[in-house]
Amino acid sequence: MSNISVFISEEEISTRIKELGAEIRKDYGDEEIIVLCILKGAIIFCADLLRAIGGKTQLEFISASSYGNNTETSGQVDISYKLSQSLKGKHVLIVEDIVDTGLTLDRVLARLKKEEEPASMKLASLLTKPSRREIEVNIDYLGFEIEDKFVIGYGLDLAQNYRELPYIGLMNA
Repeated sequence: MSNISVFISEEEISTRIKELGAEIRKDYGDEEIIVLCILKGAIIFCADLLRAIGGKTQLEFISASSYGNNTETSGQVDISYKLSQSLKGKHVLIVEDIVDTGLTLDRVLARLKKEEEPASMKLASLLTKPSRREIEVNIDYLGFEIEDKFVIGYGLDLAQNYRELPYIGLMNA
């Protein structure tokens, strides 16, 4: 893996997730939180964040993608989910790996708000690239703001590879 350099270390990620978890639990108090993980990229972040939040939490999954196997968004958003419970009247924390153009999350948030009617909906994202934003999305809990670089690792992939890296990496030419 010598063609990959560490961009955000495993230690930096771990420290930030513990901070986010404490902030989230403080904001929600003893309330139950439905943690809604956006697959596949957010799975590793979500698992670590769920442990850091503690308290009353439940976990659900949604699949949303606009990249396919490419490094650029297609502009088309595929969303699919089959929840094991209704989100109506519940506090939902959506967990995403990266907010790039904002297109995917804008569509996900609109659909969930309309179809599920949660009491509240907040967003936690490991990364954001504000320079790429086409649609503004409010991120309530943010890990790191990064410049416009294609990153891999810690759940983020390149054609389904490199998700297993314990850090956020950059491919070197």
